Amino acid sequence: MKNRFLWLLSAGHLFADLNQGALPAILPFLIAEYNLSYAAAAGLVFAASFVSSVVQPLFGYFADKSSKPWLMPGGILLAGCGLAAVGFLSNYWLIFAAVTVSGVGIAAFHPEAARMANKVSGEKKGTGISIFSVGGNAGFALGPVITTASLLFWGLKGTLILIVPAAIMAAIIAAQAGRLQEFQTVGKKTGDIRDAAVEKDEWAPFSRLTVVIFCRSIIFYSLNTFLPLYWINILQQSKAAGGSALTILFMIGAVSTLFGGQLADRFGYNKIIRIGFVALLPFLAVFTMVNNVALATILLIPIGMTLFAPNSPMTVLGQKYLPNRLGLASGVTLGLAVSVGGITAPMLGWFADKYGLPLAMELVTYLSIIPAVMAFTLPAPQSDTATGRQFLAKKGI
Repeated sequence: MKNRFLWLLSAGHLFADLNQGALPAILPFLIAEYNLSYAAAAGLVFAASFVSSVVQPLFGYFADKSSKPWLMPGGILLAGCGLAAVGFLSNYWLIFAAVTVSGVGIAAFHPEAARMANKVSGEKKGTGISIFSVGGNAGFALGPVITTASLLFWGLKGTLILIVPAAIMAAIIAAQAGRLQEFQTVGKKTGDIRDAAVEKDEWAPFSRLTVVIFCRSIIFYSLNTFLPLYWINILQQSKAAGGSALTILFMIGAVSTLFGGQLADRFGYNKIIRIGFVALLPFLAVFTMVNNVALATILLIPIGMTLFAPNSPMTVLGQKYLPNRLGLASGVTLGLAVSVGGITAPMLGWFADKYGLPLAMELVTYLSIIPAVMAFTLPAPQSDTATGRQFLAKKGI
């Protein structure tokens, strides 16, 4: 496992997803400046999520045809520049277009970067992908902090700050792109790709895994959107306390993502996925019944652990199910599946408006039953079974 390259890719993931975290922080300033409706503001989030969900698998498909390392620095730069332009535009549809450009940049980065992280990880793919995923978690957490501080100081034109980290990280990755490509070429010579060539893509298990990831994404976005509001409106806490609750969840999530990959390498990807979703269900159920803020805060720890620990094992499992289409698998598990949560969040918001926030949180709990059950329908990948290993051995691989 090439740790230096993994942490480089993780840093790239951070600066790409920083823009996803930054967009929600920009919306209140746009609403105040241009008197946008909540529907119009939600439309900007939908634009970024929808474009990313549609385009990312396409980037993954073409990355499988021919590796394109330039998509990583290009994607980061496009993501940062698109969102940076928002503060200098006054027309809604131009802002919409700029957000869309940023979404395309984010979509361009993920499949190629995740594909490369798989190659660099060697045998410890769970650990490697978890390191890569931690960068994305950190980006989501840092985006609102950096953006809010900049906009409070400079106003809407403070979005320009987003160009700086994007340009720096894009330059660093562009300088190392040749080395990453060289590493992949060496992998081909040593037979890393040859293993995948004799394995069949397992589309049925991959489809079931996608359903599990869809549900996980909806749960994640629901908590990301409604947890601060739950703290304020239901638990009667301050806005600062609501933001702190989200920070705690993200911090626990980042640590759990890292350890989840390591545990998956040791005990198996399927086992960690099953344990995570089965344990998540009762913790969410108890959370919706709690009115004590201290107990609710404590419950964020196991909720964060069980929600985030299966994250990188699911990405690796998807790549193992489609060994001949790593880019496509990454585009779906990191792009399409994740974006589904952003697309469905407005629907849950409508449900909360009509029936109340507590009932909406209960609905999220009921939803968590689906991945808990579906996780047990996921078989071990062909390459991890005794039959698969014997088949490869007969081929002299």
